[in-house]
Amino acid sequence: MKITIVQLNPIIGDLPGNAQKILETAQQAVSANARLLLTPELSLCGYPPRDLLLNPSFVEAMNTTLQKLAKDLPPNLAVLVGTVVKNTEAYINGGKTLFNSIAWLEAGKIKQYFHKRLLPTYDVFDEKRYFEPGLQANYFSLDDINIGVTICEDLWNDEEFWGKRSYAVNPIADLSILGVDLIVNLSASPYTVGKQKLREAMLQHSAVNFQEPVIYTNQVGGNDDLIFDGRSFALNLQGEIICRAKGFETDLLVVEFDETQRDLQLGSISPVYESEDEEIWHALVLGVRDYVNKCRFSEVVLGLSGGVDSALVAAIATAALGKENVLGILMPSPYSSEHSLTDALALAVNLEIKTHILPIGELMQGFNNSLVELFAGTEFGIAEENIQSRIRGNLLMAIANKFGYLLLSTGNKSEMAVGYCTLYGDMNGGLAVIADVPKTRVYSLCNWLNFHSNREIIPQNILTKPPSAELKPGQVDQDSLPAYEILDDILQHLVHDHQSGEQIVASGHDSAIVNRVLQMVARAEFKRRQAPPGLKITDRAFGTGWRMPIARVFSIQ
Repeated sequence: MKITIVQLNPIIGDLPGNAQKILETAQQAVSANARLLLTPELSLCGYPPRDLLLNPSFVEAMNTTLQKLAKDLPPNLAVLVGTVVKNTEAYINGGKTLFNSIAWLEAGKIKQYFHKRLLPTYDVFDEKRYFEPGLQANYFSLDDINIGVTICEDLWNDEEFWGKRSYAVNPIADLSILGVDLIVNLSASPYTVGKQKLREAMLQHSAVNFQEPVIYTNQVGGNDDLIFDGRSFALNLQGEIICRAKGFETDLLVVEFDETQRDLQLGSISPVYESEDEEIWHALVLGVRDYVNKCRFSEVVLGLSGGVDSALVAAIATAALGKENVLGILMPSPYSSEHSLTDALALAVNLEIKTHILPIGELMQGFNNSLVELFAGTEFGIAEENIQSRIRGNLLMAIANKFGYLLLSTGNKSEMAVGYCTLYGDMNGGLAVIADVPKTRVYSLCNWLNFHSNREIIPQNILTKPPSAELKPGQVDQDSLPAYEILDDILQHLVHDHQSGEQIVASGHDSAIVNRVLQMVARAEFKRRQAPPGLKITDRAFGTGWRMPIARVFSIQ
């Protein structure tokens, strides 16, 4: 039996458009003589639909679209489609009113539904808000082959691999007991750096341990802050990867199940990425492209300061959207160094993007004139520095509003963590491209880009000069912050590893620096709450999965 794996890039809520994508891939599957087509989790509506699921008309429209799709599909092809099903027993027995389901479509009909059994509620996931868990093992028989059906999280509870159980049941173990011939998993698993290695190791363990070949099908594309990397794959009984789809782009694979050997045969295997930087670069490019396009923009604008952060964002935007769709705005102040302009212009030449220079000295003077009486008797400080950033933010928003551009914010994760950013200034924007990229990784990505491109994209002076906001004479970031190598390591321990101040100090950091960083992180919570969406690339981002209270007394010691 030939089985087709398709990596779809759905638009959330575009039911007709997503159904059309499934139909088109079904026609490709028939051309490849496939008998079964696998699509990702919630492929009909896109993942995650979030509170669209609270709208009954949306759920009803999904059901209507599914029925039409069943009739439109080639009659001799079995197709597994991700959808939502009403839980009719909820009105009698209680529970959530919906299931996260897979529909088996064939011969013009919806032949069977399979409900997701394990519902994640950690990090960005909140599925128990909407769904009731399925209670039974899911499988069906197709041409005398018994196929077990799992949905995303259903695979992530092998206690022997993890050393513990996160849920009461293990759907893979249940299917193995039933003696299925093959397990398929339909996923919408968001990207984080290094996650593919974990997926493959986990499913290799399961394939060998339960003696079940496994096919893993994943969504691809950017949806708001989440990026889905695809990289669907299949494993034989020995736990060997026998096919792997491309990363960060749509793809279609054909894999063959040998009925005699009851195993999957070798297919096409896309190579792994050579480094984390290469992987992250492709993730961010996809995230920007899809956010801009799915929000119905075509061009973007950003401030070019001559610094490394805006340089990286400009390079990502150019790769995602094309040089003709990126506008860089230079806004020098009396405190700007000469190299700020020259470095920004050199970057723009390398990227071949449009630029415009808007000096802000006169605007700064106008603000000073308005505030001179009220600020009399005080010293120049943060308030005056932030006015510069807010002037720039206003200018960028004006340009975005005037021409219908999307404004890209250029702040990095290190700055966002400690609040080294200005509300209504450099935090302005519709998308924070590198908000989950620590400063040290920003440099690493820029160096990778130059090496990978075999030419200087990011000017060398940008990479070697001390980083500075240039809001006062002679200012550098390290006047206010620890060295970024130290700061990022402390943040790794705090944000990702959930360590206390004492534990971080015990790892080798100065206690005074650690305590100051902890205080800065806590104080900056109100800023992060007002930040634009940021593309998530790590397992702990300041986005939908970060739920810290702003008004609080407790602080990590």
